[in-house]
Amino acid sequence: MEQQELSATQFGARADAYLKSSVHAQGADLDRLRSLTERIRPARALDLGCGAGHASFAMARGGAGRITAFDPSAEMLAVVAREAAGRGHGTLETQVGSAEMLPFANGTFEIVATRYSAHHWTHVARALTECARVLKPGGRLVVIDVIAPEEQVLDTPLQVIEFLRDRSHVRNYRVSEWSGMLREAGFAPPSVDSWKLPLEFPSWVARIGTSAARIAALKAVFADLGDEARRYLQLGADLSFVIEAAWMETTAA
Repeated sequence: MEQQELSATQFGARADAYLKSSVHAQGADLDRLRSLTERIRPARALDLGCGAGHASFAMARGGAGRITAFDPSAEMLAVVAREAAGRGHGTLETQVGSAEMLPFANGTFEIVATRYSAHHWTHVARALTECARVLKPGGRLVVIDVIAPEEQVLDTPLQVIEFLRDRSHVRNYRVSEWSGMLREAGFAPPSVDSWKLPLEFPSWVARIGTSAARIAALKAVFADLGDEARRYLQLGADLSFVIEAAWMETTAA
């Protein structure tokens, strides 16, 4: 199964869980995205890899004109459309597709936002080039995603843990990697703010439907982590832990 099909199938089956997930439905980053939208008042905004639509809803609250919630999963988009109607977000539309091949004309959007999605993309560099193309000159790109530590000794166990939990995981990128990819796509150097994101183990694996075999493997990996990785993850006795997330904002040329 190709990566996009795997992501669409896996997340489509868990769409309601992601709509209700406190990790995804809440956060100061959503308030910040709403405030940014209020300042810019974009005529068109794109939520790329929208999942259950929380970034779309934040931009709708911020007064964006027409918002496109874009995702490879039709099941996810059905949940977004249903929830948007219930919240009265009449300017929000949904569209199925891949981040690496956007079906929009050059210079369509004033804001492109993506939240907790890019670590599933097969070709991030290609997707960023597409983002640069569909943004108006001076338009804003906001990437909100989990990130990897710069130290390789910490990066490797994090990627293993993420993949065992979710087989559609590709990579949590380092901020240095993001900066390089954005530069290559023609964006200005990003402003970056990061924070710690607490994850409770039982709800973390339940949300994506991790199999019993993979849960057992995760527990074995956690049990065998070195002290440095344990400290980085702030690993608790109940296997709850903390990872880093970041807001990366930049402008198109």
